[in-house]
Amino acid sequence: MYTVLVVDDSFSMRKIISDFINNIEDFKVIDTARDAYEAREKIKEYEPDLVTIDLNMPKMDGAVFLRNLMKLHPMPAVVISSQSDKRNDIFDDGAVGFVSKPITGESMDDFALRIKETLLKLTFLLKRYTLTKPKPKKAIQSNSIIDSVERKVHPDEVLPSNPAVVPGMKLVTIGSSTGGVDSLLKVFSKLEPNLCPIIISQHIPYGFSASFAQRLNDNSCIEVYEAKDGMILTNGCAYLSPGNMHLTLQKSGKDIVIKLLDTVKVSRHKPSVNIMFRSVNNTVGSSAMAIMMTGMGDDGSICMKELYDNGAYTVAQDEATCVVFGMPKVAIEIGAVKDICPLDKIAQYIIEFSKNRRR
Repeated sequence: MYTVLVVDDSFSMRKIISDFINNIEDFKVIDTARDAYEAREKIKEYEPDLVTIDLNMPKMDGAVFLRNLMKLHPMPAVVISSQSDKRNDIFDDGAVGFVSKPITGESMDDFALRIKETLLKLTFLLKRYTLTKPKPKKAIQSNSIIDSVERKVHPDEVLPSNPAVVPGMKLVTIGSSTGGVDSLLKVFSKLEPNLCPIIISQHIPYGFSASFAQRLNDNSCIEVYEAKDGMILTNGCAYLSPGNMHLTLQKSGKDIVIKLLDTVKVSRHKPSVNIMFRSVNNTVGSSAMAIMMTGMGDDGSICMKELYDNGAYTVAQDEATCVVFGMPKVAIEIGAVKDICPLDKIAQYIIEFSKNRRR
């Protein structure tokens, strides 16, 4: 778990950046600071693995603070600022990354994704730094929020496995994480109308799943909704799990309805692809098509294997087209995948499956 100190004079921006970082696997914001002087004391106190710095701050300019930090306490620093013209200068001053704040018209989903991709690219450097960094003055207690998120909850603790023996409604289920926002948009732009229902769990910060569902809807010929309790799965429609709930399914007569679960994170995520895949296996079993797309970690692999073993059709995005070949790689390695295909072919695979031309 990499600890992060967020430095920004704006309360709302500190909260937004902190929420985004806390949704990245293996990253946790340990504290925030309003200015360089407060940041200096908290760095001494906590010795974080990474600090994010805004350039436009009171008391001391962020660039000056960055230069002082590199002289007196060298550590990984990422600048998150609206001053994009300073991008080259901050690297000269010692920063290891730069993320521009949202420009007019840019969605917060895209901002979150840019932060996530920047931090994930730095893990190799953070691993080296954590081996040599000083110990914090303030010990992090074993029952702190930092440690509480480290336990990896198995899907069994939230949803027992009870695979469906009789095939049910034909449906497609998609799991994705890092890089999934843009990748899903590309897939949905190529879909045809009147396909079987599609359900999606994308690792996305709370509060942004509704706008992302709307973007998918606007860029597709099928109807896309943010999933809500009691929605009945309907052909020609897709349902995106909210950013703070697990998406599961239940039978209701001849219908399949959505049941959202507000429980602990599973496989360190909420929504969890594992929980969605298991629910699909429990509900429709071999009638499902499960797709694992780009993402870091291994969420989804356990229950994708259950689907595969139950006769469902399972597909993984190939390494060449993944932003991060983590989730698909693990699923492939454990024998949970029947076919591997590039991003630009996933839509066609969905269409063919829906029309009974692929199993």
